[in-house]
Amino acid sequence: MAKALYIHWPFCLAKCPYCDFNSHVRESVEVDVWQEALLADMRHEAQVAGGEALTSVFFGGGTPSLMPPALVETLLREAEALWGFAPNIEITLEANPSSVEAANFASLASAGVNRVSLGLQSLDDAALRFLGRLHNAQEGLNALETAQKAFERVSFDLIYALPDQTESEWREQLARALGHGTGHLSLYQLTIEPGTRFATDVRRGGFTPLDDDRAADLFELTQEMTSAAGLPAYEISNHARPGEESRHNLTYWRYQDYCGVGPGAHGRRGGTATMRHRKPENWLDAVARNGHGLKEERALGVGEQLSEALLMGLRLAEGVDLEALSQRFAIPVERLVASDKLAHYAGLGLAWQDENRIGVTPAGMPLLDALLAELVPDELVTA
Repeated sequence: MAKALYIHWPFCLAKCPYCDFNSHVRESVEVDVWQEALLADMRHEAQVAGGEALTSVFFGGGTPSLMPPALVETLLREAEALWGFAPNIEITLEANPSSVEAANFASLASAGVNRVSLGLQSLDDAALRFLGRLHNAQEGLNALETAQKAFERVSFDLIYALPDQTESEWREQLARALGHGTGHLSLYQLTIEPGTRFATDVRRGGFTPLDDDRAADLFELTQEMTSAAGLPAYEISNHARPGEESRHNLTYWRYQDYCGVGPGAHGRRGGTATMRHRKPENWLDAVARNGHGLKEERALGVGEQLSEALLMGLRLAEGVDLEALSQRFAIPVERLVASDKLAHYAGLGLAWQDENRIGVTPAGMPLLDALLAELVPDELVTA
């Protein structure tokens, strides 16, 4: 049964160059309509995936920090009534660092949110302009200060390996970030996703992405500095003090069940992949018609589930327990990974094996995608 709940709020107030929800920009939202629809969608999920107390609730999507606090409180109250809350439940809300949203933080904390994930993205004004952000560095730092006063736990993200970014520039910025004392940081290398403004700019020669060798040097520097500060990487791009890891994201990476409600939300429960209607109007129509916003429920084959579990789990520093996967899916351990490839990359210092637990070393993490393609047998995907 699901132990985590993801609530997707699709609306943004402004377009951005890397977000795929630009069609969901809204100046106003009929809160009452959305509240009833979200509650109905949530109740449907509880009927099919209830029975175990939630350890995590995550508000994500467009700009959830602009949700009315009363709506957040209502949704949390209903979730607790439907599932129950485990002791020390983590309730996270994604937020952009604008002054408008920061003004909402105290009320959101009173509504029950106890952790915020703040999208700073950079502490440099020129980088923020390149990234298409509407806030400047000082506004972001002001929002961070407000968040640290309002919430028990605070995380923020930065994007590095920007075009022409030097080691000294990133070292200085990361040192400043670590100096703010949060227990969690998400540090992502810039990726050029198809269909974004960045992809168009690269194709037209607007900028050249940082080359792989220099990006790998910045990745190594990131690991060194975060570890020295007591926030080692527990996932390829996420760093935390022990005990402050994102419990919600660990649900994904450990391939545990979670329910997703709201437009565009995905979920995994009982070997089934769920997908909600992406367009808000279509989702609302589906809820009115069916009592839920589901567009698709697809049963996953054992091979596909195993492949997903390995691809997600090998992102983690803790790796994956092959014996546990073998028992869960009734597949012999020797069929779960390409043992010859594992031995080869372990010999190169890029992977490791400790009895039935395997993983990717820090040296191998920059090559993660290539290693996953080698370590996860093709037959798992089609089994």
